[in-house]
Amino acid sequence: MNLGDVAGLIAAIAFVLLVGALAVPLIKLGRVLDETRESLKQVTEHTLPVIDEAAVTITTTNASLAKVDTVTTAAAETSQNVSALTSLVSATVGTPLIKVAAFSMAVRGLFKRSDENKAERS
Repeated sequence: MNLGDVAGLIAAIAFVLLVGALAVPLIKLGRVLDETRESLKQVTEHTLPVIDEAAVTITTTNASLAKVDTVTTAAAETSQNVSALTSLVSATVGTPLIKVAAFSMAVRGLFKRSDENKAERS
């Protein structure tokens, strides 16, 4: 064996060691990618039912909100009707009552003056 053969043999051994050293991280990287793919598959399997349940929940919530909107509309209409009824009662009953109260105060004042005049004459 000459010096060139020894150098070639050393280079070949170094190349084999280099390939071996690079193969270990590549094998580990392959395992990591396999685990990542499996984890992603499990996440997908568990996420899809959650998304379906969320869609059902949103649909149910929208139906409930529609019912609440109906109740709110009915309450607003009732409030307007009560306000109109109050105005009507105030206009029809309130004004005559005020006039009767004013009339009774005037009559009361007349009787009071009449009593005072009688007291002064006596």
